[in-house]
Amino acid sequence: MNIHEYQAKKILSNYGVKTMKGIMAETPANALKAALTIGGHSWVVKAQVHTGGRGKAGGIKLVRNLEDLEQSVKNLLGTRLVTNQTGPDGKLIQKIYVEKTVKIKKEYYLGIVLDRAKEMPVLIASSEGGIEIEKVAAESPEKIITVAVDPLIGFRAYHARKLAFGLNLKAAEIKQFNKFARNMYKAYYENDCTLIEINPLVLTPDDHFIALDAKMVFDDNALFRHDDILEMRDFEEEEPTELEAGRYGLSYVKLDGDVGCMVNGAGLAMSTMDIIKHEGGEPANFLDVGGAASVETVSKGFQIILRDQNVKAIFVNIFGGIVRCDRIAKGILEASEKIEVKVPLIVRLDGTNALEAAGIINDAEVKNIITAEDLADGARKAVQAVRGDF
Repeated sequence: MNIHEYQAKKILSNYGVKTMKGIMAETPANALKAALTIGGHSWVVKAQVHTGGRGKAGGIKLVRNLEDLEQSVKNLLGTRLVTNQTGPDGKLIQKIYVEKTVKIKKEYYLGIVLDRAKEMPVLIASSEGGIEIEKVAAESPEKIITVAVDPLIGFRAYHARKLAFGLNLKAAEIKQFNKFARNMYKAYYENDCTLIEINPLVLTPDDHFIALDAKMVFDDNALFRHDDILEMRDFEEEEPTELEAGRYGLSYVKLDGDVGCMVNGAGLAMSTMDIIKHEGGEPANFLDVGGAASVETVSKGFQIILRDQNVKAIFVNIFGGIVRCDRIAKGILEASEKIEVKVPLIVRLDGTNALEAAGIINDAEVKNIITAEDLADGARKAVQAVRGDF
């Protein structure tokens, strides 16, 4: 689960991570009040949307008087911010964060992410703050320092020192950095995060470290332990079809392709998307209907997939283990009639009673349903159907 910058900074500040004073606003009038409450003569106006790259896309503005602040807020609210992470549709800006400015001596990058291979959180630091860490990794990998932290041991001073030395911090700066990194790790660990990213982490002229930006991502499976964080969820920032799928126990992620995918099992779903790409197609979604693949789940899956106007064919790839393939075949036929699936439907069923299932589908003689012999054959036929070769 993602949250907004202003929410992340509130959590981090509770752990002693320094941030600048800021107030969230949803109208130009409230933004003006926020600036007056914060005080000072210059402010930063930040669009609050779940995406990176806001600065490059024009979603962050430095303003030096109240008139410019009001105009900047008016220009941002209600518009869609398009970044390299949002796709062409962008994200609708409904909230603004007004923050006090700060003098900057140096910018750094500091993040914590779960390394699944090491089974540990890893702290990542770089002297190239304010730049996308992926770009730094590609162009200057020697400027990235990583430190893995065994959760059984926890964050220790030597972890912080390794990062600080790698960043070439001075003696007066190291103590402050150690405290910042330790508090940040505590926030990560105690809130079951999968990511905390501070970019930029700024060093002020008086040698204090401040989180000028903040991103936090939480493990969905641990949210039952954090009711306060769950209340921060902004449903307006999430894909509506993904939310609806979740209510029916379906795992759905919208993609940009034209081959709809309905699969049972996350691993099989990933393999299905890979082989569609291998055959020259583009998957339109990730959809895991779970082990049962009942008429109800298949029907709802069809509904969700077909809401995407780009979908020109659907590849149903089901392994019959918990439920026999013949029952799944009957469910697919019933669901396709119930929902009126008008695009080509390529069906590959494997597992218990797979031959009986193929017979049921073939005997039904439904024009838009095409059976596949195996995974590769199904992907090939789905891509051909999109191209109009059937």
